[in-house]
This record gives sequence, C-alpha cells and structure tokens, in this order.
Amino acid sequence: MSNPTNGRLISLDVLRGFVMFWIMSGEHIVHALAKAAPIPIFIWMSSQLHHAEWNGITFYDMIFPVFLFVAGVSMPFSFEKKMSLTGVKTPQELPSSEKRKIYLSMLRRTCILLVLGFIVNGLLRFDGFNQTRFASVLGRIGLAWFFAGIIYLNFDFKKQLIWFFGILIGYYAAMKWIPVPDFGAGVLTKEGSLEGYIDRLFLPGRLHSTVYDPEGIFSTIPAIATALLGVFIGIFLKAKCPFSITIKLLLMALTAVVLIITGLIWDISFPINKHLWTSSFVCFVGGFSILFFVFFYVIIDLLGFKKWAFPLILIGSNSILIYIAAEGSVDFKHTADYVFGGLIQYASVIWQPFFAALSVTIIQIVLLYFLYKKKWFLKI
Repeated sequence: MSNPTNGRLISLDVLRGFVMFWIMSGEHIVHALAKAAPIPIFIWMSSQLHHAEWNGITFYDMIFPVFLFVAGVSMPFSFEKKMSLTGVKTPQELPSSEKRKIYLSMLRRTCILLVLGFIVNGLLRFDGFNQTRFASVLGRIGLAWFFAGIIYLNFDFKKQLIWFFGILIGYYAAMKWIPVPDFGAGVLTKEGSLEGYIDRLFLPGRLHSTVYDPEGIFSTIPAIATALLGVFIGIFLKAKCPFSITIKLLLMALTAVVLIITGLIWDISFPINKHLWTSSFVCFVGGFSILFFVFFYVIIDLLGFKKWAFPLILIGSNSILIYIAAEGSVDFKHTADYVFGGLIQYASVIWQPFFAALSVTIIQIVLLYFLYKKKWFLKI
C-alpha cells in the first residue's frame, strides 16, 4: 500500500462526518428505530447514544474527544506549507516572524470558537449574565487545540511526550490529592471533585450541571492531551522512516490497544469519566480514536473506497457549521415536517417518529450538498 500523506487526508473529513452525524440527527434515528423495532441490536445501539450518567463510558461519550483528536491529527499537515516555504524541517525551526503570524491566526480561531460556543449556548437570547453558560464544546475545542498547537510549535517530539504524560499525571495528582473544602481530597463526585469546585469558584455565568460544568475550566487541561495525541499520530504518519505504511498502521493499532488497556487499569484508581475528562478517559478514548482513524484511513485513503462515504464527507467538510445549525440555530424539524410530513402521516404510528427523524437527516444532507457544490465552507 502506498502512503498518501503528502496530500489532504480525506479520511479526516470522513471521520469528522461520522462522529458529527450522530450529534446532528443520527441519534434520533436510532432511538426511534429502537422503539419501532425493539430488537436487541437496536436497543443496544440506542443505549450507546446517551452519555454515561457519571463514571463509565458509552459511544456517545467518545464523539467529542474523537473530534478533538482529529483536530490534532490535522495540525502537522496544516503547518506543512509554511515549513516548506521557509525551508525548515520542523515547526520548532520556523522563524519568529512566522511563528507570530501563526500564533495570531491560532488565537483568532480560538476566540471565534469561544464566541460561537457562547452563541450556541444562547448568548443572543440576552437572558442575563447569570443565566448565560460560557463553557461550551466549541470553546473547549478552541482552547485545547490552541494550547496543543503552542506545545507542537515550540517543543520537539520528546518534550511533547513529556507534556502529554505530565498533563495526565499532573491532572490525576491534583484531582486525587488537592483537598476541596467540606469534601477533602480525591472525592470524585459532581459536588466534591476539584474540577467542580474550580468551576464554582471561577467559571462565570450558569454552570451546565449547577455544581460543575462538563466543559469547565480545569477539565479542559486534560483535553489538551487528547489533542496532543492526535498531533502525535499526524507526526508519525508524516515522518520519513524505514517503516512501510503497513508497519506504521500496525504500530498505531498496537499503541491504541496499549492506551485502551492503560485506561482500563487506571480506571481502578481514577474512573473513566467524560464529565471530568479524567486521565483514564483520555487514554481509553484516545485508543479508540486511533482505531477509528486507522479504519477510515485504510478504507478511504489507502484503498480508495470513497463513494460510499460521500454523505460523511459532506458533513465533515462543514462540521462546525452543521453543529451550530443542529444545536438550535436552524429548525430542521420544522422544514422536514413541511416537506415530508404529508407522506409520513401514512406510515404506521409506531414508525412515524423514525421517518420523521430520517427526514431531518435528509434535509440536513441536502443543505450540506448545496453548500459543498457551491464550495461554501465555514473555515475558522
């Protein structure tokens, strides 16, 4: 198999599209399907499209970190052009003037994502400062990506690894050993965790879950490690080494298995928990992120089977836009009811919710196809 890493990795768009599909409307299709045809596989799939209540893991918990991981994988490729223009081999060798331009561009992107996160949370409803939630999914993506980028630009690979392990071990030590008033140290509950305490002290506005926020301040730190893990995969793919692409893929798969096992072992002391973005969660989901990427990379970029994934490419190439739209900025359900409601009413009552959910996806895909053909993409 040849290595296509000199060009754009279509598999990254496909993987973005795959995880975003479940958020934008896919979950509703599966939930409705499980109710209409309650066979074990559909019931299990539906159960996986809910967040774990606290400790534990579901597929739905993996969507956000996989998206952040993909942003990390993209980073070494996005800086490739600047490195070639300046004649350097590593980002650390870039001239200071070029780095300043990159820093400003990264800061701009992060600020835009923060503001878009505020808007998704309802900032423009003007409900008042105390009723506005400032932590957000988009904000965490922007912040984690920004700081992972700073590390990537300024430290060689060995020091990047030190940052990665330092973040995970440091977060573990802080969460286990720094006492929280009225609770003590190592209490990993919603109210008693150090993460929740810091949110209550310093996070302005409304917290998502009253006593803590799943996209809060302190738990954004280990999210940087999630983005860094993606950076490592991007670096490894681009690296010129004696390994064939097949050996590289096997090494990535082996790394994924090691990370999953590490997460499961660490779970004994530091539970896998998406709400707290625990170090065990970073390892466990990081392993699956690598496996997801390897799967799509082989199928799409190496073997060239792309046609089946075109809907996912549509979603992945405009992932931020469809996320903002699906989170409430656009009433897709109203449009779908207007277009397909007359037909859906002839279906049996138990199947009508399924076809209604499917019609929402059709409207979203049509919109994304129109934007794709016009080459209108939300680039941040």
